Amino acid sequence: MSAAGRNSQKGTRWTAIACAGVVAGMTGLAFASVPLYNLFCKATGFDGTPRVGAAPTASADAASKPLRVRFDTNVAPNLTWRFQPEVTSVDAVPGETKTVFFKVTNTGSKPATGIAAFNVQPGLMGSYFVKVECFCFTEHTLQPGESADYPLVFYVDQGLRKDPDIGDLSEMTLSYTYFVSRNGSPQAAAEGTATGTGTRTNF
Repeated sequence: MSAAGRNSQKGTRWTAIACAGVVAGMTGLAFASVPLYNLFCKATGFDGTPRVGAAPTASADAASKPLRVRFDTNVAPNLTWRFQPEVTSVDAVPGETKTVFFKVTNTGSKPATGIAAFNVQPGLMGSYFVKVECFCFTEHTLQPGESADYPLVFYVDQGLRKDPDIGDLSEMTLSYTYFVSRNGSPQAAAEGTATGTGTRTNF
């Protein structure tokens, strides 16, 4: 075989190896993209996802305009639970830490494991609504007739009132939906939609 032929075979082989590497890398990135996206959203509040952080270091500004936080609770049709907040809304001054409890009851005849997902509206509030403690994305198993109270500890970042887009916002909604848990992830019902048991506010 001539030198030109050998060089051509080497070039083809290296091209194939490079293509295989690109495909493998893209596959790995696809699997990693979901958890990385979730971490990004929790850190930045992107896509209406509330930030997760520590308690505020600065004291609340009593002169700042309070924000009414409404709570919307829902349960997927294939989960026989009742889910409701102890109050439908609270007024929070930016920088003020608030604690609200949510009651969950298994109204079915069998043990059930659920997991809650959440979102805020309007979506731009995601970067200012900070959860210090929350029951979401944690599996909870309830026996038939059993009830449990889960706390939400949060505050509204003081930077909200300086935001040119939503700085004058007067109210927002935090929405939770409980799903059946499958291997630690929310499992939506095959048919139907979640059933609301709280108060929903449309912006």
